[in-house]
Amino acid sequence: MAILRRPLEFVTWLMAALGVVFAALMLVDPRVIEGAPAWLKPLKFAVSTAIYSATLAWVLRFLPDWPRLARRAGAVTAWVFVVEVALIVVQAARGTTSHFNTSSLLDGAIFSVMGAGIAAQTVAAVAVTVALWRQTFADRAMGWALRLGMALAVAGASVGGMMTQPTAAQLAQARDTKQMPRSGAHTVGAPDGGAGLPGTGWSLAHGDLRVPHFLGLHAMQVLPLVAWLAARRRGTRERARVGVVTGAAVSYAALFLLLLVQAMSGQPLIAPAGAVATAFTAWAVGTAAFALVAWRALGAPLSSRTALEVA
Repeated sequence: MAILRRPLEFVTWLMAALGVVFAALMLVDPRVIEGAPAWLKPLKFAVSTAIYSATLAWVLRFLPDWPRLARRAGAVTAWVFVVEVALIVVQAARGTTSHFNTSSLLDGAIFSVMGAGIAAQTVAAVAVTVALWRQTFADRAMGWALRLGMALAVAGASVGGMMTQPTAAQLAQARDTKQMPRSGAHTVGAPDGGAGLPGTGWSLAHGDLRVPHFLGLHAMQVLPLVAWLAARRRGTRERARVGVVTGAAVSYAALFLLLLVQAMSGQPLIAPAGAVATAFTAWAVGTAAFALVAWRALGAPLSSRTALEVA
């Protein structure tokens, strides 16, 4: 299976190296695009694609019964990421935006190519997810972590498609001027740009679809980590570990949905209000209660567990 992962491993190291380059360019290039440093988006995408590529390469190890699918999914993902980051770099060098930019034939074509590529990569992720659900695992807890993690990652990726839909203001502009220089946005309730959280740029004043998008994508790392940590507790029964992974997935999915509702409601991440704030409180209480139960199930001292079983 190692040969199947080589394109992803190559992209992982390539993007890691480019991330260093883009970070350096941020220091020497003072240009700003829509309120953010010109090279911030290439840097963020280099880091995110490196993490995704490394994770997917690891996930493909668990699909020994699907070598052809794994090979194709890895190759598609690797090529799409290289093309996408290359196009983002081109637009940053030109001093303009890459996403949602339809202000000229060139900009529109670049955005369309990026969209088509991500659609193909999402199909590959769906195929990997289906294979994981059909694959048999010796470690059932890790199997469930991989299945549920990839499923949530696909859900997170789908939020990106939501961002490409024209906003009401963009449609109104198109009706009035017969032009649509932008198609889609990640901010809900205002144009993209403005004050954002340091490092991420997530809106401080309005809803931002990048928040649930980010959380959903990283389920493919978080849930396998939960399974790994549970397996580190010696003497823990497999049924208990499966329960912990499943409960963690339910909590993660609930948080993803809450963040999506919050963003669609136009509320910034740092200022939930009304029913959304109440729902977050309920989620936090429920997750804390589950964590306590899971800690007791997995964290009891081995000597005490043995003594109880002997008694």
